[in-house]
Amino acid sequence: MAIDIGRRQFISALGGAAVAWPLAARAQQPIKPIVGFLSSQSPDTYAPFLVAFRQGLKEQGYVDGENVTIEFRWARSQTDLLPALATELVRRPVDVIAATGGVAAALAAKAATTSIPIVFNSGQDPVQAGLVTNLNRPDGNLTGVSWFGTDSAAKRLALLHQLVPGAAVIALLANPKDVELLAQLAAIKEAARQLDRKLVVENATSPSEIDAAFTKFLQQGARAITLASGPFLINQRAQVVALAAQYAIPCIYTDRESAVAGGLMSYGNNLQDGYRRNGVYVGRILKGDKPSDLPIDRATKFEFVINIKTAKVLGLDFPPTLLALADEVIE
Repeated sequence: MAIDIGRRQFISALGGAAVAWPLAARAQQPIKPIVGFLSSQSPDTYAPFLVAFRQGLKEQGYVDGENVTIEFRWARSQTDLLPALATELVRRPVDVIAATGGVAAALAAKAATTSIPIVFNSGQDPVQAGLVTNLNRPDGNLTGVSWFGTDSAAKRLALLHQLVPGAAVIALLANPKDVELLAQLAAIKEAARQLDRKLVVENATSPSEIDAAFTKFLQQGARAITLASGPFLINQRAQVVALAAQYAIPCIYTDRESAVAGGLMSYGNNLQDGYRRNGVYVGRILKGDKPSDLPIDRATKFEFVINIKTAKVLGLDFPPTLLALADEVIE
């Protein structure tokens, strides 16, 4: 009994301090940094890229839900929503913004803040896009990863020509709202001229316009289709793959994921690797690096993927020369 009385007297003497101790301990726990993930696209289509982004963060010691929080904002192909979504993240506020899914997200983030670090993903030259003025030492609060998608546009047309050399008319499906299109279009037109092939171009900014474009391609005598790179058409990959199968027309895509989803073949940068690199840069900034100290990361890992199963359905045989070039063959 004496022991209990002594303990009560001891606690009474402490007053509220005994209660304050656990509160103080909680207050001293480190606050998890917040990463704002801004994308022009949708979470379902970009699921593989999210895995890669989280992997990049993990390589720098950050795990979502454990020692970092990711706040997502998805425009779902409605790029006009990006400025408001970027403003939401700034007001949250977040510690760094990962602006993904094309240049539009990066420009929206740049317009929303000059103080919060921004790590972008871009298929276009970031200098030409107006994001930074120097690739090796970015100015302001932006840095990022660029795969310079224009470089692969002409290559896609050449690969398609090797597969279907008899196609005198080749079609290009493009999104005119994509700021990355202009440079790609010039490269593709030049490639078509050198191959002595007629190029027909149809623009699409909505699913219904993609449907209409395929109808017009056939009316114009197109016997093969190439896609311009850009987030909208990647987001609509299931629709494009289905239409190519419906009309039994060879099509080359910009991303491996489209070939995995049933597309005939793809050539372009490894987008998952690009998103992983984005996560690495975000992690480095959380550790204290400044955007200006991180040069634009040129993601130069290209991959050529062939889907043999789809080729058989279309009645096509890949020549040995193309098979030898493939980085991956899907049986």
